[in-house]
Amino acid sequence: MDITPEARSRQLEERIAVDPGAFRILTGDRPTGPLHLGHYFGTLASRARLQHTGVELFVLVADYQVLTDRDVADHLSEYVEGLVADYLAAGIDPSTATIFRHSSVPALNQLMLPFLSLVSIAELSRNPTVKDEIATSRQAAVSGLMFTYPVHQAADILFCKANLVPVGRDQLPHQEITRTIARRFNERYGPVFPVPDALLSSAPLLLGTDGHKMSKSRGNAIALSATEDETARLVRRAVTDADRTITYAPETRPQVSGLVLLAALCQGRDPHTVAAEIGDGGAAALKKVVTDSVNEFLRPIRARRAELAADRAYLRGVLAEGEERANAIAQRTLEEVREAMAS
Repeated sequence: MDITPEARSRQLEERIAVDPGAFRILTGDRPTGPLHLGHYFGTLASRARLQHTGVELFVLVADYQVLTDRDVADHLSEYVEGLVADYLAAGIDPSTATIFRHSSVPALNQLMLPFLSLVSIAELSRNPTVKDEIATSRQAAVSGLMFTYPVHQAADILFCKANLVPVGRDQLPHQEITRTIARRFNERYGPVFPVPDALLSSAPLLLGTDGHKMSKSRGNAIALSATEDETARLVRRAVTDADRTITYAPETRPQVSGLVLLAALCQGRDPHTVAAEIGDGGAAALKKVVTDSVNEFLRPIRARRAELAADRAYLRGVLAEGEERANAIAQRTLEEVREAMAS
């Protein structure tokens, strides 16, 4: 009997609680701008939590993959350092986490060549996530990098033999290609790679100030690095509705409920309780609660991030240490792959 991804994730969480050292996680982000509250509640907080339980954490700054959906990589150095500052301010510990860039680990990228031989064009074409990314691409034409993005992601995961990958449900097709590549390599050449599991995020979808999914590209996100005044301006512009009574009803009142949820997450409370306390206060009262909650929650994170951003040498040092570790692991894996394919 097949088990659902949600049930499998619950089993994995139970196993992590018993033996966190048995797991190695690969996760990461593209350096296309500052991380925001959607990232924090969707992935960052979970990464820090898992790391602090004793899980080994690898965090990829996917600088090559910036080019999957755009023709140029603007402000790349600035965004890379900003991403590292966001990670550390959010609680990722660089003394045990391995934080690294694609461009600094050549052996990782070499794994794409044998991996590409293990999947067909038809399999890549059917990938619904790739179809969606192609549809929203900023490129004049679909590049080979965009089309083969899931294979590059498989190299990211398998170079360090990660056996656990935190994902949203929309990323499951990518994850399945990684699992397929690992299985096929092992069947064809011998056991080299684990078949990694997906750990589904339990975080609810966080909407931006325009009522759509919070996203850097939509300009509807509250960045971790935003000032308190910038946060207040963004929340004031947020879309609500004409009903003065504030309720938490995501199906029928998504914009209002998105703001209530944001305040509730920042307060660590149930959104129904937050909505009931605002009651008949209307949109103005709701937006004040959201602004105050976000600014209070982010205050220590912002203070820590400001310190980190002012010390660029330290951020570069974190990357250098992580990349030294990642290169050693990637080189060993590549040598194993070569030996397996040659025997």
